[in-house]
Amino acid sequence: MALLTTEELQKLVEETSLEYFHQPFKHQAVFNSRLKTTGGRYHLTDHHLDFNPKVYEKYGLSELIGVIKHELCHYHLHLAGKGYQHRDTDFRKLLKQTGSPRFVKSLVNESEQKIYVYSCQKCAKIIKRRRRVNVKKYGCLCGGRLKLI
Repeated sequence: MALLTTEELQKLVEETSLEYFHQPFKHQAVFNSRLKTTGGRYHLTDHHLDFNPKVYEKYGLSELIGVIKHELCHYHLHLAGKGYQHRDTDFRKLLKQTGSPRFVKSLVNESEQKIYVYSCQKCAKIIKRRRRVNVKKYGCLCGGRLKLI
């Protein structure tokens, strides 16, 4: 699947804004390949939108439109002076009204994620974690100490 050009992305964002929000999008929308885990970003200072090209490459146009709608929720609420943050009720209501996703599907491959494997020194149980565990602070359920393998 060929990546959309910047002009095609801009047009898609403008059309999505008019269709779902009935308001024009008057700023710039671009792909930002430096985004790693997030689908998009709204910039409060100059109101432009960044989108992760991996969303389109991995999941296609429908998922990209979902991310566009999510970022447009931030955009339109911020410009209207309403609650534009994820925790605000205005934001959550607008997400529901427009059918926007709250989160983007995972962009990190399972094979890329690092897994930390620990062994209990008392019962020899193997424990796998995605995040590091402070072995001085935490231990096994049996009360034994953990050791990073």
